[in-house]
Amino acid sequence: MRFFSRSDEKIEKRLAELQSRVDHLSAQIATALETFAARPPRGIELLKFLKASPDRILARYFEDAPEDLFNGLYGGTESLREKPARLGLKSGLCRQVHFSTDEFRFWARAMALPPRMHRKDWEWFYIAQALYERDMLQEGRKGLVFAVGQEPIPALFARFGCEILATDQAPEKAVESGWAGSNMYSTTVDTLFDARICSREQFDASVRFAHADMNDIPVEFSNRFDFCWSSCAFEHLGSLEHGMRFVERSIDTLVPGGVAVHTTEFNLSSDDATIESPGLSIYRRQDIERLVSRLTSAGHFVEEVDLSIGTGFAETVVDLPPYKVSPHLRLRVQDYDCTSIGLIIVKDALK
Repeated sequence: MRFFSRSDEKIEKRLAELQSRVDHLSAQIATALETFAARPPRGIELLKFLKASPDRILARYFEDAPEDLFNGLYGGTESLREKPARLGLKSGLCRQVHFSTDEFRFWARAMALPPRMHRKDWEWFYIAQALYERDMLQEGRKGLVFAVGQEPIPALFARFGCEILATDQAPEKAVESGWAGSNMYSTTVDTLFDARICSREQFDASVRFAHADMNDIPVEFSNRFDFCWSSCAFEHLGSLEHGMRFVERSIDTLVPGGVAVHTTEFNLSSDDATIESPGLSIYRRQDIERLVSRLTSAGHFVEEVDLSIGTGFAETVVDLPPYKVSPHLRLRVQDYDCTSIGLIIVKDALK
């Protein structure tokens, strides 16, 4: 009787909490089943599969591979794949299908990422795979990252023998923009070292750090690098136009034939209304098409943009603030459902 004596507001709040828990568990179970659809367990393994929690099921997907899978790239051991295959990545949206590939598992293990379906992990996979397929991850290649935060990619590329200049905004700018003190901002190169990814010797020999304003890229960066990248950063530069200008100017840092890979936020709900503000701008199809047109007009090649949304379960789950649901490939920002999009650009390839 005490339950029914509460106010309607409290009852509704409690019901909403219970529904949220049910939805979260249902999403986890469905994601786990989707993840393993291509590799169904058999016999006694099937019984264990049905009794396991969703998180443990997803973890097993990663645990099946040898611990030294990454070493297979250097002729170390037999493994599911000794090196990533070429998937023929295009420019396009974050999709569940990529998480079921051996290539995603390869890069996730190489970067010491936990087993999960998260669009940030997809962005890092996408950047690594796109550059790998274009022969950029080789000894002596020079790479530049903007707004590095604390991402694992510099250490990963150091493992391949690449020379990396990692950049982030100056401390006073980080305080002003609210990034200071978060795990999406770095002030020193040591923040980027991870012994699980590469040795200290490899890292110290390969990775340098500098401050750089993405709205005012230092002229001394021009024509110096074989490749550059950014991971969901240019949507924070002040406006849609600010972000597009950054992508164009990032190409100036490359040598002819160099490759840029950038990811950003994409509006799945509308090609008309969107968010545009100093702190966050979300790109629509029309914005991406306009940017591609500007890049190609300047003589650069942009890999074909595939805006297929995908048909997996993870494409139907929209994470809501405070963004704790798994999978997290889609999220709601104000009135819009969003995901990540990646662009692959080759400098001067059309000249």
